[in-house]
Amino acid sequence: MNPLEHQIHYPLGDALPGEGSVMEVAPGIRWIRMGLPFALDHINLWLLRDRQPDIHGNWVDGWTVVDCCIDSATTRAQWEQVFANCLEGLPVLRVIVTHMHPDHIGLAHWICDRWQVRLWISATDYNTARIAVYDRDGFGGEANADFYALHGMRDEEFLQHVRARVSYFPTLVPALPSTFRRLLDGGTVDIGGRVWRCISGYGHAPEHMALYCEELGVLLSGDMVLPRISTNVSVHATEPEADSLRLFLTSLRRYVDLPADTLVLPSHGKPFTGLHQRIQQLEDHHRDRLQDIMDAVGGAGLSAADALPILFKRSLDAHQMTFAMGEALAHLHYLWFGGQMERLLDSDGVHRFRMRSVG
Repeated sequence: MNPLEHQIHYPLGDALPGEGSVMEVAPGIRWIRMGLPFALDHINLWLLRDRQPDIHGNWVDGWTVVDCCIDSATTRAQWEQVFANCLEGLPVLRVIVTHMHPDHIGLAHWICDRWQVRLWISATDYNTARIAVYDRDGFGGEANADFYALHGMRDEEFLQHVRARVSYFPTLVPALPSTFRRLLDGGTVDIGGRVWRCISGYGHAPEHMALYCEELGVLLSGDMVLPRISTNVSVHATEPEADSLRLFLTSLRRYVDLPADTLVLPSHGKPFTGLHQRIQQLEDHHRDRLQDIMDAVGGAGLSAADALPILFKRSLDAHQMTFAMGEALAHLHYLWFGGQMERLLDSDGVHRFRMRSVG
């Protein structure tokens, strides 16, 4: 149990929707929960009651799907259960995806094709997903192994794991819808006569879109604000000098103006209230980790690999290690771009970060 959890509230307690079923969490909003084959073992998906005109101008009642899960036989079967038992005989009218990570966009192509509907997503995430689907080295391969080695990870077993991940993304997201409708920050989406405002977020994904409905007091936060864990914020080989943590922390401030009693529907964990407290917890968490790094750095400096035991106190498997390396680098980059540290290339060809000299 996270000791900070008593500061936020779970209005539904420990209730969870069963496999292939839904649970109503607010008027017109139903919660679906599907399993994932990772350490983070589930994702929350949402059905929003909707009403949209068809191409002839006739109004059609149905549902908007928000996020899709990975593509697998198991998740397709679970969706079929939902379609058969939970839609009240009404169709899916569109699919909204908060961002391009596989657990969110993996089945978008299948659902869109099955119901002949449009995908709604930010343009940045749609096109990043296209690169990841059709460029098989997007999250693995030699270039990514070289990137981790540059930052001090010289464990050959791990590097071989990375080299072998040349088709990782397409195994979870085998295709994408060929067209999409763009979500823009500050834009609105009418879902069943209610206005939902798009709030962009950065650092976790290229252009993550959360959705807020003032009428309902509900925030579909995606991965930007999670109740129990800190969202992964990473630097990747494709953007090797990103300042991802600064982007993420800046993005969090965009939710502070929402009401304190907002019901947050996250992509992982349970629906909760206490948004402002959770944002403060996340800011405190990263501030403390940054201080841990500054306290540990010596004259020789730290590589991202050196920072792993400072930031992560548990053992990590190879899959988790890729996220951990990206996150360690995000913290080091925050201090580098903020002027507290400088980056040097040592004699072993490793990037090290050390406190910047004064004077």
